[in-house]
Order: sequence, then structure tokens, then C-alpha cells
Amino acid sequence: MLISMLRPLADRGHDVSVWLSRYGKAHEVYEYRGIRVVPTEARLDFAAAVRQADVLVSHLECVPSTSALARGYGTPVAVVCHNTHRPTFRDMGAGGTALAVYNSEWMRAEAGLFFAEYPKAVRPPAELVVRPPVFAGEYATKPGTAVTLINCNEAKGGKVLEQLARRMPDIEFLAVRGAYGEQVLPDLPNVEVVEHVDGADMRERVYARTRVLLMPSSYESWGRAGVEAMASGIPVVAHPTPGLCESLADGGIFVDRHDVAAYEAVLRKLAVPSEYRLASKRAKARSLELDPAAELAAWCDAVEALAR
Repeated sequence: MLISMLRPLADRGHDVSVWLSRYGKAHEVYEYRGIRVVPTEARLDFAAAVRQADVLVSHLECVPSTSALARGYGTPVAVVCHNTHRPTFRDMGAGGTALAVYNSEWMRAEAGLFFAEYPKAVRPPAELVVRPPVFAGEYATKPGTAVTLINCNEAKGGKVLEQLARRMPDIEFLAVRGAYGEQVLPDLPNVEVVEHVDGADMRERVYARTRVLLMPSSYESWGRAGVEAMASGIPVVAHPTPGLCESLADGGIFVDRHDVAAYEAVLRKLAVPSEYRLASKRAKARSLELDPAAELAAWCDAVEALAR
């Protein structure tokens, strides 16, 4: 989500840098999809960069420390909110956030409830909804043949995938290893495990091999993978979390994650060509509705307004 939001700022001519907060393998500054990235191992002076910045963008566990530095230097902060968990709103409401960016209307409503319940929390003076931007042309491809789950931890539906694969030995399944969480990777002849895939490679390595995408997640504040899949008209079968109901809307097929038999029934139904064509048409229509251009323009305008 974040890289898709930063690229339009760079396209407008702004100098955009990402400073990583966790140790990894890189030791030198590098470029990723047009954005300068500074690894922790580079041991450059983040405080000096903050002092020179016009605007800081932060998210997740980095918000408290970034906001503290920003207050010291008088630099405005935009906080990108990825979930409705209490620390997201608590840290943002500690003071100093100039712009709150929510990834769904549902999240903005949840934030409103938080600030109403905790009046001592400081509600940011400016708010914006930017749904995780998916440029459909970067993901659109001819669907493949597999039923796919991306990130096979339990919360995302790893056990649902395993149960379905056992119930449907005639169906090809694709299990894509996620970047976090203990992975449930079935050792079954009809399940192929794909190692973690970089976002830029998802079209070729995942969606071009996928006929149906599973999203039986216990929690999703939005669900970007489903929107990526719909760019190719790939039907998405999902648990009805508030975020997924908002993102997939009429383009999704919703089944409770605890009802594995119902998931099997839906997959069997989608094996019928006429049913698949109808579901695919709905998915593609929803993808067209989610063109991110207007929201990204509003986001860039809001960041530029902070810098003035």
C-alpha cells in the first residue's frame, strides 16, 4: 500500500525516501520501484533527515518515535492507518498527527468511535480515506487453473486451505508463503507451495496461475490481495469481515470461514463454466470501480498542503 502511495508523490517531483525500522539483509541505500530506501544497517542519521524533511509519513509501530522526533523539529506528520486495532488510534491520538489516512470508510468510522470514547485523545485536524491503491494494469493477466491462498498463516485461512485440499483431491491448490505468521503449508500432492513473492512479481508468479482466490481471513481491514486478483476477473471467495465486504462488495463471494463445506460447494459451483464467467464478470466490474486515481490525487494534495 505504502509504495503505491509514495510513487505518485515522486512522480510529482518530490524527493521521497523510505527509512526502514527493522534490520534486514541490505547494508547500502538502494532504490525500489523508483523510491529511495535507507536500510537500518546503513547507519545514516535519521534525526538529521527528519530535521530537513517537509513532511513525515509514518505507520504501525513507528508512529510514537516518529511523532516524538517530528514534534521536536516542528515537522508535520501524516499517519497511515492499516488496521482498527487500539494502538493504531491510540498512538495517532497521542498528539502531533497533522493528517490521518484511513484505508477504508469502515476504519474511518471506527476511528470516530475511538475519539468519541476517549475525548482526551487528540483527533487529527485533517483526515482522508485512501483505499490501498491497486493499479489494475500492473496485475491484469489471464487467470490460471489453481485455487490460491496468499499468506497461509492460520488467521489468513491456512487451515481452511488444508481442509479444502483434503476434501478436494481433484483440485489444484496454490499455497503462497506469507511474510509473517506461522505458515500452514499442507504436504499434499494437490498443493503446490510457492515461496514468498515480491509485490512486483505477483502477476506472473501468482495471479497468472490462479483461477479462484481464497480469502477466509479472520480479520482484514481492507484486503488488497482480493482487489489485485479482481483486476484479472479472478473470483474471490472470502470471509465477510467488514473490510472485505467494503473492498470486494458485489464482486466478492462471501462464505463464513468456519463452514468449509460451504467453501467446497462454492468452488464446485465455480467449476461450471457459466457460473465462473458470471463471477469473473462481477469481479472485473468491481476492479474498474476501484480506480485509485482520484484518491491518490487527493492524497498528494493533502501532503503538499502540509508542506506549505
